[in-house]
Amino acid sequence: MSIDRRHWLRAAGASALGLAGCNKISEAPPVVNFLSSAEGLNRRVQRLLLWRKSLAREFAESDISKDFRANGSINPSDADYRAHVESGFETWRLVIDGLVDRPQALSLADLKALPSRTQITRHDCVEGWSSIAKWTGPRLATVLALAGLKPSAKYIVFHCFDSLDPGAVEGQKRYYESIDLVDAFHPQTILAHAMNGAPLGIPHGAPLRLRAERHLGYKQAKYIMRIEATDRLDHIGAGKGGFWEDRGYEWYAGI
Repeated sequence: MSIDRRHWLRAAGASALGLAGCNKISEAPPVVNFLSSAEGLNRRVQRLLLWRKSLAREFAESDISKDFRANGSINPSDADYRAHVESGFETWRLVIDGLVDRPQALSLADLKALPSRTQITRHDCVEGWSSIAKWTGPRLATVLALAGLKPSAKYIVFHCFDSLDPGAVEGQKRYYESIDLVDAFHPQTILAHAMNGAPLGIPHGAPLRLRAERHLGYKQAKYIMRIEATDRLDHIGAGKGGFWEDRGYEWYAGI
């Protein structure tokens, strides 16, 4: 069964989400309460109507947006990230740990050597704009298979280099996101190292970003440095499963 993603956004309360924006969140109680109540409905209805492997729409090369807006962090100033930029990411490693049998530390070359998927998809931002781009990288499922998930794993958490809230307490400054295993193993969930046929640029999350195409833009974590398999989310950040979720956004954010 197919479903119009924009119609679902409206039905699930995108009008309220739009009050917040990707870079600035409204913490007005009515908005936060609405987001919290709508999240469960969003997740249940999408899982009910869509087969777990249903694909987000893919587009033609001619549909690629001429100007794909970069928002959120676009040039992190964190010292460890700047050092990787200066070295051309030669010493960068993607750490995969947590509830896994074989922890990994993969270089960019390692990731590029894995079987990859290329998909031309639409990025839908909570602010109300959309852009289309071509993304290339290995499926998250392929990377997780290298590490081997333990049976107790339920969520995949993406820890990122960029600090968005210098005033936050330690441990809640840097961006992070999470998805469950249904979405982690979705065919279009990839770790993108290339955009529109070129290496991923800094504004869009170099060297690696998540593309989970059935979710809103703030779920597409950029500047990934670590992937953690876990059985719970309440011990990370403020415990809501993501940087913006800790500040009132819904966790599932399906479209």
